[in-house]
Amino acid sequence: MSTLSNPFFFFYSSPPPTLRFHSPSTRPRPLSLRPKASAAAPVEPPPVPAKSVENVVIIGSGPAGYTAAIYAARANLKPVVFEGYQVGGVPGGQLMTTTEVENFPGFPDGITGPDLMDRMRRQAERWGAELFQEDVEHIDVKNNPFTIRSSEREVKCHSMIFATGATAKRLRLPREDEFWSRGISACAICDGASPLFKGQVLGVVGGGDTATEEALYLTKYARHVHLLVRKDQLRASKAMQDRVYNNPNITLHFNTETVDVVSNMKGQMSGILTKRVDSGEESVLEAKGLFYGIGHSPNSQLLQGQVKLDSSGYVLVEEGSAKTSVEGVFAAGDVQDHQWRQAITAAGSGCIAALSVERYLVSNNLLVEFHQPQTEEVKKELTDRDVQEGFDITLTKHKGQYALRKLYHESPRLICVLYTAPTCGPCRTLKPILSKVIDEFDQNVHFVEIDIEEDPEIAEAAGIMGTPCVQFFKNKEMIRTVSGVKMKREYREFIEVNK
Repeated sequence: MSTLSNPFFFFYSSPPPTLRFHSPSTRPRPLSLRPKASAAAPVEPPPVPAKSVENVVIIGSGPAGYTAAIYAARANLKPVVFEGYQVGGVPGGQLMTTTEVENFPGFPDGITGPDLMDRMRRQAERWGAELFQEDVEHIDVKNNPFTIRSSEREVKCHSMIFATGATAKRLRLPREDEFWSRGISACAICDGASPLFKGQVLGVVGGGDTATEEALYLTKYARHVHLLVRKDQLRASKAMQDRVYNNPNITLHFNTETVDVVSNMKGQMSGILTKRVDSGEESVLEAKGLFYGIGHSPNSQLLQGQVKLDSSGYVLVEEGSAKTSVEGVFAAGDVQDHQWRQAITAAGSGCIAALSVERYLVSNNLLVEFHQPQTEEVKKELTDRDVQEGFDITLTKHKGQYALRKLYHESPRLICVLYTAPTCGPCRTLKPILSKVIDEFDQNVHFVEIDIEEDPEIAEAAGIMGTPCVQFFKNKEMIRTVSGVKMKREYREFIEVNK
């Protein structure tokens, strides 16, 4: 059996690391439109309509969606939020693939994009927003009330805030699909720390802020970074240009078009085929990875034919407002902003959208208020040192290489291994999704999380080329690898068959 198919053939020889046991995620609360009773309420509750209709549904997350959720929830609207997780990008939007956010007010020392989104999400949830990590598949805003259908539920609503953001563009190279997540990536934050790219020569395509940020971030891990720019100058902000020009580990290639990637005899990416725009001369640039930083497209497909869009697909809103061409439908964030596209402007537009929704509901006598019940203070989770040191095979969820090696040798169950990186936004998206699935099969599966920076030798032995990545083992054999974020039912169906 090869090392790749049997990466944990060696047994632990060092003292066990402290284990971190994660508590099972709380299942989503069922939707309810019954207002909470107050002290002054009549003895008999008011009648509930046969078919419930939500005040507002927010589609999308990120700074716009979460800010709208915070404002709507604090206004007692009890918003339903479809965060998405795959179609238009992971919950949290583009900030989930951003390193340091240094210009968001309130954080003088900066904050990482994923941390900022985590805080916004928790704040929205605290005030009563209903959050669902599901992709919306269909919208009908031609009929009142509006209909929103996701992969798992259908919701009726009086108003809607569309905050689906934008998606990173691809080059569509001939061998792009072949090497996607095996050398080509659109997220340096997610994949830059993987063993595939550490200490290697890498390429980045683009000339704007996205590309320059990707290139600068990759210098933390790569031996050298080549920035491939099709034009004869950078489009990035002056500050980002200065950082690139002053970084000795970045080489700029102007008037250079990326044509394709090339591979070696082992089928591994070994270089980038480029062409000079001025002369047409082609050459191969040695590189083990290629990262895209070429801009974004608005995720407005669900509204096509129902709400007015501009020629590029951005949702048209009235100047200075979040109102679209359909009464009761509002848009916020990058899906309607083709000019500024900043986290703070997205958050501001989310605030405007939520306040507009409240006014719309009140003026049309549609608003139903929901007052949150008084709840006891939630106790803080135990720290690592609060949990017993050592290993307990009767527990389902574990973390670290010691637990993985013990389970690999001793567990009769199916073993699910999640490989993550500290700065990987999609990893944070996948964890709660996978955790809920694991909870369904509690006594039939073991779950282990491996941080590829804390345990690089495990990641390398397992052939991990990017995060997030899930591997399944049983009877000391790896039986499946699943890269990226997939739908819950894909993990659920596989575990059901192999448990």
